Amino acid sequence: MERNVGSTDKTARILIGALAGLLSLGILASAVPLPAILAPVLGFASVLLLATGVTGFCGLYGLLGIDTCSVDTR
Repeated sequence: MERNVGSTDKTARILIGALAGLLSLGILASAVPLPAILAPVLGFASVLLLATGVTGFCGLYGLLGIDTCSVDTR
């Protein structure tokens, strides 16, 4: 698995993933007034975004031939 997620992309994924995770937990704790069905959806999205942000590899990017690492080398 070759890295295909650049540093800016990684930072955005980690921040958005953390926010999605907090929203998911807030929904489960009834602290955020959103439909309960969003909790597992946001939880899954959170895990996916955090995993791709930490590892630097995105499977979808690999399938589509996208590499944001090259964007960071300017």
